[in-house]
Amino acid sequence: MTLAELTTLQVGGPAERVVAPLTTQELIRTTREVWASGEDWLLLGGGSNVVIADEGFDGTVIRVVNPGIEVSRSNSADVAAGSSSSLAPSTVRLRVQAGQNWDELVAWTVENGWAGIEALSGIPGSVGAAPIQNIGAYGQEVASALVAVDFLDYQTGELEHLEVSELGLGYRTSAFKRGRLGLVLAVEFELRDNGGASEPIAYSQLASALGVSVGDRVAVTQVREAVLALRSSKGMVLNPEDPDSVSAGSFFTNPIVSENFARSLPGDAPRWSMEPEVQDVAVPLGADPAPPPAHGEPTVKLSAAWLIEQSGISRGYRLPGSRAAVSSKHTLAITNTGGATATEIVQLAEFIQTRVLAQFGVSLQPEPVFVGVHG
Repeated sequence: MTLAELTTLQVGGPAERVVAPLTTQELIRTTREVWASGEDWLLLGGGSNVVIADEGFDGTVIRVVNPGIEVSRSNSADVAAGSSSSLAPSTVRLRVQAGQNWDELVAWTVENGWAGIEALSGIPGSVGAAPIQNIGAYGQEVASALVAVDFLDYQTGELEHLEVSELGLGYRTSAFKRGRLGLVLAVEFELRDNGGASEPIAYSQLASALGVSVGDRVAVTQVREAVLALRSSKGMVLNPEDPDSVSAGSFFTNPIVSENFARSLPGDAPRWSMEPEVQDVAVPLGADPAPPPAHGEPTVKLSAAWLIEQSGISRGYRLPGSRAAVSSKHTLAITNTGGATATEIVQLAEFIQTRVLAQFGVSLQPEPVFVGVHG
């Protein structure tokens, strides 16, 4: 088996060994055994956000495929009538195993009329990867519904229960992406039972598709349908009949730059103001209270797709002779048009980065994890 068979981008050579424990206890035991052996290891969930080298992986690939969804606590009358709970009214607490398919989870919550992750419909991959990447789309991020994760720590081999405040979540990042090694085993979410209504619509494109204003609520089923339609129009929903969906989704994150730098860009460059980070101020014990904390420099988020297009790279673009191409539906995705290698994918990504840097002075950062390749 090649790892190309286990990734949505369909690139990657063979692995020395692939294991796929089906239960959480088997996953814990197997992972500890592999870690203790000293051999190289790779955790692989849905394979939707990874680029694996053509040479493959010289070690053990541990597939995270343990499924399961449970309602751990609820104040929703439909789920736990008369139950006593410390949750706020009309909230539902879920505990989901890391190997559960993400979109199946979203579909199930929408069927139950619960709000909080409905705008994250259609995102491929597994639940365990969601907090690692802090996935987000159409005005929602998983951080807004995340409560805690069960985590197997690589350094200690111990099981830990980490609250959301310990995860260092940011725009498409977390403490896990910044070097905390281990395995997410399960994820806890807190959703709202708004009587079938969504959370307030927070993204203008989604509001327009729904025919409502930003801040309005509609049925969660309507949000899911609209998001799936929007994602499908961009080739961002896995579909064997859509060659543009043979990708890793958005290949680059939207860059965040200083407000001052953003002023140097063309006036029509899309941008969104970001909340400034508050800098902590330390004072000696017993000293006078610290003055109000200073805010960091204002920042804005730019549109990576706009930067790519304005640097001269259009939909469908490919390097001569390459089987990797920019999606014909969305310039933010790189697709495998058939038989592409990881090398070709990375070459195209690097070309895009070079063009955008030369044109605008902005360095685009890849969103997928690179395994054995450099970009």
